[in-house]
Amino acid sequence: MTALATPATRPANPRFSSGPCAKIPHFSLDMLADAPLGRSHRAAVGKSKLAEAIDLTREVLGVPADYRIGIVPGSDTGAVEMALWSLLGARPVEMLAWESFGEGWVTDVVKQLKIDAVVKKAPYGQIVDFATVDFNKDVVFTWNGTTSGVRVANGDLIPADRQGLTICDATSAAFAMDLPWDKLDVVTFSWQKVLGGEGAHGMLILSPRAVERLESYTPAWPLPKIFRMTKGGKLIEGIFKGETINTPSMLAVEDYLVALKWAQSLGGQPALIARAEANAKTVWDFCAQKPWLANLAEDAANASTTSVCLKFVDARITDGAAFARAVAKRLEKEGVALDVGAYRDAPAGLRIWCGSTVETADVAALMPWIEWAFEAEIAALAKAA
Repeated sequence: MTALATPATRPANPRFSSGPCAKIPHFSLDMLADAPLGRSHRAAVGKSKLAEAIDLTREVLGVPADYRIGIVPGSDTGAVEMALWSLLGARPVEMLAWESFGEGWVTDVVKQLKIDAVVKKAPYGQIVDFATVDFNKDVVFTWNGTTSGVRVANGDLIPADRQGLTICDATSAAFAMDLPWDKLDVVTFSWQKVLGGEGAHGMLILSPRAVERLESYTPAWPLPKIFRMTKGGKLIEGIFKGETINTPSMLAVEDYLVALKWAQSLGGQPALIARAEANAKTVWDFCAQKPWLANLAEDAANASTTSVCLKFVDARITDGAAFARAVAKRLEKEGVALDVGAYRDAPAGLRIWCGSTVETADVAALMPWIEWAFEAEIAALAKAA
């Protein structure tokens, strides 16, 4: 490529944000025309939409029939907090963290719930060694590190005969990665990630073991109304049939339904996984050809296929944070990549969302632009010197 010459092809959709993420291909507001706006979510039409969202979630993700699926307030954060406050305290706890959101769950459990948990951390680009984890304790972890670009490769090291519960924040993994349901007791995610839905709502999926814990254990601390999932020692089943704790946005529900039906039309979960993997491979292959760019993930087996985090490794760069910001700014100014800067707590670099709603052709078109922006900033450094 001629120095500083702009690439000939531009991404058709420059939205590579890691949340809220790109809408499904060819999305238009007309697709939401069936939303029952101005109607109560408790009316028959509202209940049917919410129940359909739960049923399609089960179908697309392959959630076992005996697992409960609930729509809860507060996006993924709300779903995780409901699980932590309602389930922890019955057994010893082990917290695993390798990125910003996992660190947040550690803070909540240790400082807010004041549980004397074992905390295991790994730096950005790595994950905790699951072989060292005691699954006879309740274990809390993120499946995919949205801000660190690393994921759990599989659930092989989670024992089937574990005594504790596994509580998994899967918000940037669900729909794009294969989740081993027999190894997971609580799974949470939000609509705004892999299916590109709107925010505010979270999904909480409970195994029979998690339900048994809810019905047999009462936490020592008071539970806010918004976290309560039992009454009289029994699960409030309505929560898992579409009778939400608080008022949901029926427009957002309709948007989620549209995305779920799009996923079905592709062939469901296998097709979604394949799309994300193709997107990520496009970035990985580009990095392999460029000595100045590297994946933040240190082990390819754990590299994320959704939130692909990159770092600049050129010796000419003296201020990594400033350089990465400048590259991201150039890409945004050109209108070829929006919101691709690294997360504020993460190492300096870029974060390219490669989830299932992103088209591989757009990822491929972006790669030469990253090189263009890199070369432009290197030239600016040389000129300044």
